[in-house]
Amino acid sequence: MEHGFLIQILLMLVIAIVAIALLRRIGLPAILAYLLTGVVSGPSGFHWFTQQQMQSVAELGVVLLMFTLGLEFSVPRLWAMRRTVFGLGSAQVIVTTVLTMLVALACGQNWIESLVIGAAIALSSTAIVLKLLNEQGWLRRRHGELSVSVLLFQDLAVVPLLILLPLLAQNNDEPLMLAAIALALLKGILAFFLLMALGKWALPRLFDEVARSRSNELFVLSTLVVALVTGAFTQWLGLSMALGAFMAGMLLGESQYRRQLEADIRPFRDLLMGLFFISIGMMLDFALVMQFWWQILLILLAVVGGKALIIHGLLRLVGEPFRIAISTALSLAQVGEFSFVVLALAVSYGLLSNETSTMLVMVAVLSMSLAPWLVRHSVDIAKWLLGIRQSGHVDEVIPIVTDEHDLVVILGYGRVGQTIARFLKTEAVPYLVLDLDPTRVSEARRAGEPIYFGDVCKRAILKQVGIKHAKMIVITFCESRSLEEALPLCKQLAPEAKILVRTRDDSELAMLQKAGANQVIPETLEGSLMLVSQVLHQCGVPLARILKRLESERRNHYQFLHGFFSGTETDVTLESLHAVLLHRSAYAVGKQVADIDWEQLRVELRAIRRSGAEVEHPEQDWIFRAGDILLIMGKPRRLEKAEAKLLHG
Repeated sequence: MEHGFLIQILLMLVIAIVAIALLRRIGLPAILAYLLTGVVSGPSGFHWFTQQQMQSVAELGVVLLMFTLGLEFSVPRLWAMRRTVFGLGSAQVIVTTVLTMLVALACGQNWIESLVIGAAIALSSTAIVLKLLNEQGWLRRRHGELSVSVLLFQDLAVVPLLILLPLLAQNNDEPLMLAAIALALLKGILAFFLLMALGKWALPRLFDEVARSRSNELFVLSTLVVALVTGAFTQWLGLSMALGAFMAGMLLGESQYRRQLEADIRPFRDLLMGLFFISIGMMLDFALVMQFWWQILLILLAVVGGKALIIHGLLRLVGEPFRIAISTALSLAQVGEFSFVVLALAVSYGLLSNETSTMLVMVAVLSMSLAPWLVRHSVDIAKWLLGIRQSGHVDEVIPIVTDEHDLVVILGYGRVGQTIARFLKTEAVPYLVLDLDPTRVSEARRAGEPIYFGDVCKRAILKQVGIKHAKMIVITFCESRSLEEALPLCKQLAPEAKILVRTRDDSELAMLQKAGANQVIPETLEGSLMLVSQVLHQCGVPLARILKRLESERRNHYQFLHGFFSGTETDVTLESLHAVLLHRSAYAVGKQVADIDWEQLRVELRAIRRSGAEVEHPEQDWIFRAGDILLIMGKPRRLEKAEAKLLHG
């Protein structure tokens, strides 16, 4: 290898590192950094490399990307979400592709170019959207579930595109014959069944033998060989290499080696995919970008706005609320990473001109740059638009008014909410439920449950269900943002009602009680109490004594469970327990508990251990002795000051 070529590779990698670091700081995905690196090091920049030089290595990145996509592709999950995946997902892809094709045809593109453009525009970014939804804690919300369903179908739709693109290249100058499509489908089905047989019979045995060798190098090499061999097989059939890799990944995805395969192949995939996106960046002709910058901006607005309108319209058509439809539409309005794969393959097959591909790649880059902001603010934008549209009118809940004065209102109908409802029903206690999952609400209403669809964070909906008449309100969801909005509203609208709140731990206990909760039930603490009761029972402690102790802890609001010994990763803002051993010369030895100003130290004396025995909350006249171990509770800095006081005065 020439020394100059090596220096150019090193400089390209340095640019990639700097670009990733800078873009990550402002919340943009690494894909954009790779594209920027390609622009700088390609023909539009320093011209260190040509796009063709990177093509072969970059294609391996696409193969490994499709292999890992196959690993993550869960058939059971797809089947569980089949209604939204194949209903909403297919409608979105088909409608977006067809409408984009019509616009492209009207702009003078031929039908093959229009089909490629439509397919590329129809796809959204799975990696970006899932990451952002997970960061916001929205994956389990309705708009998060709808977004995931659409993304699942889009990933699945890549497979027929991989079959179709080579056919389009073979028939570029003549109408595509149905016989060619039928032959390609036959080849795809043949490849699928052959690989299915291989996956059920040969691959498990192969990886069993590899696993027994306990050689990580052999496992990695075997994974790469399987991905590339299956890709070569489908390419030999006249199909895409990426299609074979996807099938192999899908077959191995159901095996016990799935997680290990993902972990082993990820470094290679990330590196090669980085090179792939760098090669895409090299496709950008910056002179063309500057020449057509205003057309690119217009296309960007049309793509983002058009996709959002299409998705919103489809969701409203199937009965989704306005707010959820807007949130989902904004989350999926960008162009995805697989669009780059489609565009790159189209260019390599000669289906798109350099001018068209440059403009589309630039539109995709800009739309992905907007994606983080759109996803993070999708809910806020939806609420703002809903306020303008409705001006206080509510149509998200079935109109109901109740004057039942012994009513228990359950907010949230997940597993916890359903369990509470079952026990209330057996005791003939009247209750009413609000939930934001339309599927769950429909199923429960068919079963005769008094449940209604509505957002518990909206004052009008809470008033409409007659919450002011409730004697008790149970908030069963743990999403902190919704909880912060719903709890004060409930307290304001139903000041006489007892409000019970479920949380995951005791980190926000004081805040929730201050906001109006009469009782906060931390899951981790209640789980600890149940485990403790079983341990004590198995150790022979009488049941009556166990129940008495558990009831005491609940009456004292879990005070005995609030403090804990800190570890290396403990949050410094939380209170923790700290043990202080009094040596002979300690300041506190010989003094009574009352002699220490605990309020000034802002710590609590929880217990004293002496000669193996522990005394909780000792009396004020208790005299400290050398060898006593004091268990004090407070925040870390206060504990340090308290220990210094007890030992040195």
